[in-house]
Amino acid sequence: MSNYIISPLASRDLDKIFDYFVSRNIEAGERFVEEFEKKCRNLVEFPNMGRSYAEIKPSLRGIPIEGYIILYRVIENGVEIVRVVSGYRDLPSLFFESDDG
Repeated sequence: MSNYIISPLASRDLDKIFDYFVSRNIEAGERFVEEFEKKCRNLVEFPNMGRSYAEIKPSLRGIPIEGYIILYRVIENGVEIVRVVSGYRDLPSLFFESDDG
């Protein structure tokens, strides 16, 4: 059975995103959570649907979600969510600073 896992770095990213929504707009935060879960389930079914970010890191893919990008990689039994970051971030620097993702 295929599934998705969330890396520790992605979990921290999500905590920061949720904290932002809690302080600004809880309903928007709830919509974000629902959309995130929906996109992750879709990734499990169609793991190669996202854009390739191989120029940053081999096997890295990503899909947009409300101004953010879910960065992930395909693994044996599904997908691993590597990071969830603002689409305005300097993505290469995220992986240059840390080899965890």
